Amino acid sequence: MSDEELVRKIARQNDATLFAVLYDRYAQRVYNKCYSFSKSADEAEDLTQDVFLMLFIKLSSFKGRSKFSTWLYAFTYNFCVNYVNRNKQRMMSDKSDSISESDKPIQGGNDDAEIANMRAEKLKKALELIEPEDKKILLLKYQDDVSIKELTTILEIGESAVKMRLKRAKSRIVEAYNKIP
Repeated sequence: MSDEELVRKIARQNDATLFAVLYDRYAQRVYNKCYSFSKSADEAEDLTQDVFLMLFIKLSSFKGRSKFSTWLYAFTYNFCVNYVNRNKQRMMSDKSDSISESDKPIQGGNDDAEIANMRAEKLKKALELIEPEDKKILLLKYQDDVSIKELTTILEIGESAVKMRLKRAKSRIVEAYNKIP
């Protein structure tokens, strides 16, 4: 049974047994995404459970405009971005520090070529320095190979807006990368 058929059946019957099939198909991938945001195995497990609990509740909102896997990844990313933002706000209020972000694009070059040449460890550090929304769009595009067209559906914005957000996110990651010693 395809993911889409399974989702329709689960939403129609509210069947937890069928949902377990969906869970088995995607739990590891969702965990990996959650881990990339939390950097803690325990937090990633908790986030994964929270994602699937929320997913069970919201499953009927899947309209089939994209593949279910794409929708689930976007759902997971949004959940994790909200988690990171909540933690960041909590930490900011604890420390009373302000975080500033430069919107100034980097000088020169082809961002894609620069990103392709980055060392993996330094890139991971740079991903931690950028805003969760930038991290989300970059990971969806470059890690999960989500097309621009699918991103328009996921983010509910136009194609030119997706391209602009990608361009800005790429500039910010290159800038963050260049600041790391």
